[in-house]
Amino acid sequence: MTSPASSTTDSSRAAAPLVIAHRGASGYRPEHGEAAYRLAVELGADAIEPDLVATRDGVLVLRHENEVSGTTDVADRPEFADRRTTKEIEDRVVEGWFTEDFTWPELSTLRVRERLPQLRPGSAAHDGEGRVQRLSDLLAILDGADRPVGLVAEVKHATWFASIGLPLDELLAAELAAAGWTDDPRLTVESFEQTVLGQLRERGVGGRQVYLLEKAGAAADLVARDGSAATPYVDQLDEASLAGFAAAGLHGVSLDKSTLVAPDGTTESRVVDRSHAAGLEVFTWTLRIENHFLAKANRQAGGKAATGDYESEFQALMELGVDGVFADQPDLAIAVRDGL
Repeated sequence: MTSPASSTTDSSRAAAPLVIAHRGASGYRPEHGEAAYRLAVELGADAIEPDLVATRDGVLVLRHENEVSGTTDVADRPEFADRRTTKEIEDRVVEGWFTEDFTWPELSTLRVRERLPQLRPGSAAHDGEGRVQRLSDLLAILDGADRPVGLVAEVKHATWFASIGLPLDELLAAELAAAGWTDDPRLTVESFEQTVLGQLRERGVGGRQVYLLEKAGAAADLVARDGSAATPYVDQLDEASLAGFAAAGLHGVSLDKSTLVAPDGTTESRVVDRSHAAGLEVFTWTLRIENHFLAKANRQAGGKAATGDYESEFQALMELGVDGVFADQPDLAIAVRDGL
């Protein structure tokens, strides 16, 4: 994926941020399903963002988490009842069914479901219509599209998967090479862990690299190395740290939108300006239209699932000069962008 900001002036940054379909068009169809991906292409998204996790036999599959009971029908499948377990992943105790405990032939039988059915009943109406997808399935969709559509692949829980013998850097490098995507200009790889991005560079994976930063907490790879002394994400947004990211070969940072927009709807541009000054692009996530996800100032009547004043929030974020936004309803983000 090549950002418009790569060849434009600062004055046009805010006018043309990339719109990246977050887990596909996940505001309309169950996330990471084939229908969500195909709809994102149809709606005009510049790129699609899948999350990558691994099966027991080393196949990269597209799920937001390696625990899949919230987004598939696995809990209703008696043949997999004995796979339910509890694990501690990144200092969190998680109970359920995990991709690494299934082979791909087993996981491929699971049907996808809407993760937020109370907020998105329209999407939930499509529960069961598709199966879990592999990275290779999405690459085939992108290669078959009638226009260039980028891939923003998020590597999830890299430290965890490496600890159980499933190194995601190795699996992803091999998968991209097999599909002819190693140096594809449509490719961006992102992660909340900087270590795996460096490992991918060492394996010859090209494209762009983006470091994801939460508003709170610290990166799992730093916690694994430094324990309680790990540098918090918030302390990695100063000028020296941002310059260090650029020097290390990163192309951008991606920020939780609450870093940039306050509950009262006001926005903060300093971290965007600092990042651009360091030579980094800036992305933000996740733009959603439901009241539940909007800043308090942009919520309207009708409850959590009702559509709020998303236009004001989307516009305010884009006008900060960000280079891209992740959106669950990419068509609506595109409409706001086109109206700037």
